Amino acid sequence: MVRVALVAYQGGVAEHAYMLRRASEDTGIGVETVYAKRPEHLDNVDAVVLPGGESTTIGRLMARTGLLEKLRHLILDEGAAVLGTCAGAVLLAKRVRDRVRGDTGQPVLAVMDVEVTRNYYGRQRESFEALVKLRDPTGLAPELEEKPFRGVFIRAPAFTRLWGAAEPMGTLGGDTVAAVQGKIVALAFHPELTSDTRLHRLLLRLAKK
Repeated sequence: MVRVALVAYQGGVAEHAYMLRRASEDTGIGVETVYAKRPEHLDNVDAVVLPGGESTTIGRLMARTGLLEKLRHLILDEGAAVLGTCAGAVLLAKRVRDRVRGDTGQPVLAVMDVEVTRNYYGRQRESFEALVKLRDPTGLAPELEEKPFRGVFIRAPAFTRLWGAAEPMGTLGGDTVAAVQGKIVALAFHPELTSDTRLHRLLLRLAKK
C-alpha cells in the first residue's frame, strides 16, 4: 500500500486522486490518498503530488502553514516520491524565473537541480495540447517510451536549465518539459487532465522503490 498526500490548496487535486486510483488498478499497487493542507497531513506518507494552480500563492500558503518545511524534510530526508505538475514543478525548482519579470523571489521547496521559467509559452490564452516525447531514466516505466504522451499545457513553464542530479525526461521541440531527479518527477504539463495513467503509475512505483 502506498499512501499519497495531495497538496490541496489549488489545482486538479480530485483529478490526480482519480488518476492514482486508476494507476493503482493498472499496477496492482494499493493506494490511499490524503488531502494535505497542514504539516500533520504529511505524517506517514510515501509520496506527494504537487498539483497545478498559482505557484506563488501555493508557496506562500505552504510557508504560512508550515507545510513547506515539512514537505522539504519529507523529500530530502525521508526520500518520499514526488510528482509536481505545472505550478508543482515550479515549487520543486532551486531557481525560478518569470518569462517577463525575471527572478521571482517566491517561496519554493528548492529540492531539484533545475531552473524553471514560468509562463514560458505565454499566458492562459496561449494554452495548448501537444505530444511529448518521453524517456524513462528511472528504469521503472519503460511504457513511457512506447508512444508520446498527450501533454495539456496551461500557462505552462519549461525547464530552462538542469544540472547536478536532474535529468531531462521529456521534450517538446527543443524544450525540456519533464525532468526527473531520483524519486522526484516534475512536469510542465497536466497528466491528470488526460486518460493516460503512465506518469501516475511511475509515481507509485517510485514510492515502492
